[in-house]
Amino acid sequence: MTSVPTSAGPPARRPVVGPVVGPVVGMVGAGQLARMTQQAAIALGVDLRVLAAAPDESAARVIRDVRIGHHTDLDALRAFAAGCDAVTFDHEHVPTGHVEALAAAGVAVRPGAAALVHAQDKAVMRERLGAAGVPCPAWARVASAADLKEFGEEHGWPVVLKAVRGGYDGRGVWVCDSAEQAAEVLGSGVELMAEAFVPFERELAVLVARSPHGQGVSYPVVETVQRDGICVEVIAPAPGLDPEHAARAQHIALKVATELGVTGLLAVEMFQLPGGRVVVNELAMRPHNSGHWTIEGARTSQFEQHLRAVLDLPLGSPSPVAPVAVMANVLGGADPDVFARYEHVMAHDPGVKVHFYGKEVRPGRKIGHVTALGTDLAEVRARARHAAVHLATGEYV
Repeated sequence: MTSVPTSAGPPARRPVVGPVVGPVVGMVGAGQLARMTQQAAIALGVDLRVLAAAPDESAARVIRDVRIGHHTDLDALRAFAAGCDAVTFDHEHVPTGHVEALAAAGVAVRPGAAALVHAQDKAVMRERLGAAGVPCPAWARVASAADLKEFGEEHGWPVVLKAVRGGYDGRGVWVCDSAEQAAEVLGSGVELMAEAFVPFERELAVLVARSPHGQGVSYPVVETVQRDGICVEVIAPAPGLDPEHAARAQHIALKVATELGVTGLLAVEMFQLPGGRVVVNELAMRPHNSGHWTIEGARTSQFEQHLRAVLDLPLGSPSPVAPVAVMANVLGGADPDVFARYEHVMAHDPGVKVHFYGKEVRPGRKIGHVTALGTDLAEVRARARHAAVHLATGEYV
């Protein structure tokens, strides 16, 4: 785990060769999202700068302008932002007060603190969306066993408990079948909220982009397939979704972006209920796993779209380039030598695109993804799954 610096000061920097010739976008965080944003930045003539906690992080391996510092260090953030035309994020963990301080100093922070807090604090998000009439599960803040008992009696069991801040990829979420089980989670000391369990048919996601002057676009609604709280597959567009229901989901996502004043990308994760109705589950204000398919599968990738939006440039077309796109995450397995299996995947299916994140292989960790395009859903899913599973494990499926 990366430690927080004990002394403030400007972040260390790697020497930058040559003059800056285009706009500079600073991205706080140097994970795979920043790494893939670099690909789009090159084509747009944008100089991407990243704030990395360590020089061996995913994006720091491939970007020339890397500053080493921690996202909780306000002085490091200020030094990092100097000279940037816009500052954005590849995660939501920068303290809200730090984002406000950067904006007060004249930095174009996108999204701003007033929007970003809704992706940082789930209770704040639920309060705001409820006030705006956006469909969400029933919920309440809980701080005691009595709160839990009352919520369970009103909405039934199981009850979903969520950490108000900090949870992702299934962490910070507990599905509790009884008050006794929920009380164990409550005893952890984490600030919690309770949600009614939603008997959903499947999980959907809508990725939208919004620029500072209010232009907005929506990508097609996708289906996300989860396993153990981790997204393993994304299908674009969501198969069998009624066009009216798809349009309704896109309308909700664009409404959320407008209501919250989002600038940049917004991923709205949803549950589809019987009858096609949807409720909003989670928000992310950055490029998102549900949009990785857009690199090969859309006219404008989510990473290019995010750069366009934070620089207040006209947004690109979100239209797909093929009837079906499937993205499958490559999760680390027991054998770390994924490149030993790379040749088979390339030879077996030259049309599959592989993206590695430059991360050390650990079981269950997202180390890359593959994307397949085509016309037949079953065939495209099989191609993507074969490549992802073989890269991770060496198995043939």
